[in-house]
Amino acid sequence: MKKEMLINVSQPEECRIAILEDDVLEELYVERASQDNYVGNIYKGKVVNLEPAIQAAFVDFGVGKNGFLHISDVESQYFRQGGHDPDAIAAMEREEDEARRKNKNGRGGARRFRSNRPRIKPPIQDIFKRGDEVVVQVIKEGIGTKGPTLSTYISIPGRYLVLMPSLGRVGVSRKIEDEDERRELKRIMLDLSPPKGLGFIVRTAGQGKMRKDLSRDLSYLLRLWKAIARRIKKTPGPCDLYEESDMIIRTIRDIVSPDIDAIYVDQPEAYERAHEFLKLVMPKFASKLTRYQETEPLFHKYGVEDEILKINSREVPLKNGGSIVIDQTEALVAIDVNSGSFRIEESAEDTAYQLNMNAAREISRQLRLRDLGGVIVNDFIDMRREKHRRNLERSLRDLMQRDRARTKILRTSPFGLIEMTRQRIRPSLKRSLYNECPCCSGRSVVKTSESMAIEVIRILMHATEVSKCARITVRVNEAVAAYLNNKKRRELTDIEDKSKIAIQILGGEGLFPEHLEIDSRDGNGNQLKIS
Repeated sequence: MKKEMLINVSQPEECRIAILEDDVLEELYVERASQDNYVGNIYKGKVVNLEPAIQAAFVDFGVGKNGFLHISDVESQYFRQGGHDPDAIAAMEREEDEARRKNKNGRGGARRFRSNRPRIKPPIQDIFKRGDEVVVQVIKEGIGTKGPTLSTYISIPGRYLVLMPSLGRVGVSRKIEDEDERRELKRIMLDLSPPKGLGFIVRTAGQGKMRKDLSRDLSYLLRLWKAIARRIKKTPGPCDLYEESDMIIRTIRDIVSPDIDAIYVDQPEAYERAHEFLKLVMPKFASKLTRYQETEPLFHKYGVEDEILKINSREVPLKNGGSIVIDQTEALVAIDVNSGSFRIEESAEDTAYQLNMNAAREISRQLRLRDLGGVIVNDFIDMRREKHRRNLERSLRDLMQRDRARTKILRTSPFGLIEMTRQRIRPSLKRSLYNECPCCSGRSVVKTSESMAIEVIRILMHATEVSKCARITVRVNEAVAAYLNNKKRRELTDIEDKSKIAIQILGGEGLFPEHLEIDSRDGNGNQLKIS
């Protein structure tokens, strides 16, 4: 399989990165210079408000809008500061650790224990008071009017390791499933003797790496943390302590692996920055980087622009027939699978099964490309066989394994729906690139000319009741004006005759379909208010 990374920075306002597998767009990342990107940044902030009803604090971290810190994202070191019994906390933590060591059922059993016996969480008003300083990391961008979501569980990613100061131990990513590999990586990390009190997790990219690779990454993260720790001590909040790398460096760091065949960059400064990073951190991959200098734009040459246009469409055709329809709301995404002309001669059951399997592949791809998050409801074609339903669930879970966002998939419901959640870190691609339509306010529909005309007549009947009213001017869309002046002419005349008020209907070609502007005047030309 051929795998390529395309980095497009030809426009200074926007950076786009595409991952292609056998010339098919599989991942897309877009970042605008005009948009604030705080995820991953670390700040020293000040608590400006506490909300006991929702067990949350609002923190000023110096960017002009307050962040949201929930009690579940406050680590235990702050409990001690808040006066909660440290001995009780320490006893609970020892009990948890002992049970985890004795557990014979693997990671799942340990998770069950933790869910049954959660760490002691005192009320947030007992932990913080207004004016307290707190070190936080942004874990989710603000969406709409909501501010960014914060956490005190700090994590700083390197190439192969993640530094987690509050963890206090060495661990290995759960995505590395081979037990021999896990033991070997943990042994290497313990041999490197990381400082006591700091925690490290070996990332998936660290699988199969040599001791020197992990040692280099460890040294880099320790130098970075020392610099952050100095700023924490010396600089009063609110202030920034650490900013995540730009999207080019971040994506190369997190995605580039031996299966990437080539990396193309179409802008000289971006190329130099990527080349310097690769030489310093990932020298084995530096030869895969190429400066793209052809006259045809990079994304056009590889057909990515056409794919991006399809990403934003509501209906997505499937390769062998049928389609999926994606509707996005504020907190939920609904995906409907349509059979269209797709048919298999054997039976309706086999037709539904094959179509659903094709749809599952495209759904997993579209969720990544559009960066859709929150609750997702997939309405697949109904299948009678239990075997087919289980195979579909398994296939969808396997396909979502490559997704870097955390997902959870439930079993098929009695109505044939597969519900799932996908981690939402930032607004979806659609919300980042598009404004809400001023005509329909995001409803995707507008009132018909008939509906608008009826509404105008109702308002006019009310407006004529205003005393001293002598003249009313109505400005509407051209089609609505034509409907009123033709099909509603008799009703308008009746209103004029009964009220002795002159009514003028004006249509504007550039006005959107639901535009309605009514101007009421008395005999002296003074404007009257219509309640």
